[in-house]
Amino acid sequence: MLVKTYCAAVNGLQVTTVTVEVSVTKGVMFHLTGLADTAVRESRDRIIAALKNNGIKLPVVDTTINMAPADLRKEGSGYDLPIAIGILAALGKVKTDHLSEYMLMGELGLDGNIQSIRGALPIAITARKEEFKGLIVPKQNIREAAVVNKLKVYGMTNLLDVVRFLNGEEDYQPTIIDTRREFYEQQSNFDLDFADVRGQDNVKRAMEVAAAGGHNMIMIGPPGSGKSMMAKRLPSILPPLSLAESLETTQIHSVAGKLGSNMSLISQRPFRAPHHTISQVALVGGGVNPQPGEISLAHNGVLFADELPEFNKSTLEVLRQPLEDRKITISRAKYTVEYPCSFMFVASMNPCPCGYYNDPTHKCVCTPGQIQRYLNKISGPLLDRIDIQIEITPVPFNDISQSAQGESSADIRQRVIAARQIQEQRFKEHRGIHCNAQMTERMIHQYAEPDEAGISLLRTAMERLNLSARAYNRILKVARTIADLEASPDVKPQHLAEAISYRNLDRGDWAER
Repeated sequence: MLVKTYCAAVNGLQVTTVTVEVSVTKGVMFHLTGLADTAVRESRDRIIAALKNNGIKLPVVDTTINMAPADLRKEGSGYDLPIAIGILAALGKVKTDHLSEYMLMGELGLDGNIQSIRGALPIAITARKEEFKGLIVPKQNIREAAVVNKLKVYGMTNLLDVVRFLNGEEDYQPTIIDTRREFYEQQSNFDLDFADVRGQDNVKRAMEVAAAGGHNMIMIGPPGSGKSMMAKRLPSILPPLSLAESLETTQIHSVAGKLGSNMSLISQRPFRAPHHTISQVALVGGGVNPQPGEISLAHNGVLFADELPEFNKSTLEVLRQPLEDRKITISRAKYTVEYPCSFMFVASMNPCPCGYYNDPTHKCVCTPGQIQRYLNKISGPLLDRIDIQIEITPVPFNDISQSAQGESSADIRQRVIAARQIQEQRFKEHRGIHCNAQMTERMIHQYAEPDEAGISLLRTAMERLNLSARAYNRILKVARTIADLEASPDVKPQHLAEAISYRNLDRGDWAER
């Protein structure tokens, strides 16, 4: 007897429907075809043990299983459930009347319990697109899969539950989640708030500008000056995720297996802070079975690199192309996987090897040469992609001891949202451009061209501060954002003056002050 069940193969964010064909005849052999990896081939032993431990004894028959399309590589243990149901259906133990209406995914334990899988959300999206009536997934994945509407999603605990459901012996109800209500309720629930930050008004202002324009940012300051503390609060002032952004971000985390069992949609912008010992593959993605890296997990959010000079230089260099293209392509001999990675890059670093250069409370013991070599660990091309460079000094005792709280993240966020709305209106005719940080050189001249007084100020700053040529366009981008925060249609000299103050590392004499 020939029976077909349906499941899915996840390749990057692309999902392909897989048909599991099971044929049972007289004999004693077991054949599995369809370019299956080791985990899929091992499913036979797991399935036999799971069925035996649940009181189902398989007769001695010749079983042939084909997973079509046969030229698509099948990876992982999520095919256990559709193969097991296919075998039972071929043996007449599961009714086939409605088998073609459901997509099934799940790993089987030896006791028959169904274990969680990766990529439940993109699989659910594909099931709806392919017009399946329902999707059967492990109980642990039910919330992320149930995000997809117009699809009946069933979370099952044990193999026998699936058998009873398909045979009509028990009436299981699909899980329904009010996606929009949960999404909007959780958008503003932040554990960290800028109201807790004492002093550092200039740095908070720089972060507001960075958030408003989507600018990459680096903070330079001695240990204990609050760099990491403020970076962790940056997502609380970024504009809230749209439903489309949330869905895309959640799919990436689902494929990577980073969603908890109680999570549905990711409602807040991701904040990823990898350790400086991270490898290139872990940062950008890849591996034998390509998985999203930290830059893709930070998609639509923030990637924070603490102690930037301590990162391996070759690891940092792989960031250059993703920062420009906002996507990463991982190529293998037989296939290519592409992940989105549109993120704000925020970094922090000490100003010198000892950490106390320009610290008013400690004496620096480093020579100018040592300081310059330390700064040279960050290449010019990478630094060229960072719009805002802000220097931080330790907070004076009088500011720390203040009982009054600073401005809250909610208040700052309102100004950031207003500035982003101006930019969305400005770039509505430019596909793929959403904020000032993404402007091309032609757009800079079109939307951020200063007047004569502004050009004169820029010329003076370039000469006196010995600013590099690459700083020119960065200054204009940041100045455009500062003007947007004030709802000014034109870039004025005061906007340029503030933008110039955010180019500390471009000053030729910075390490000699």
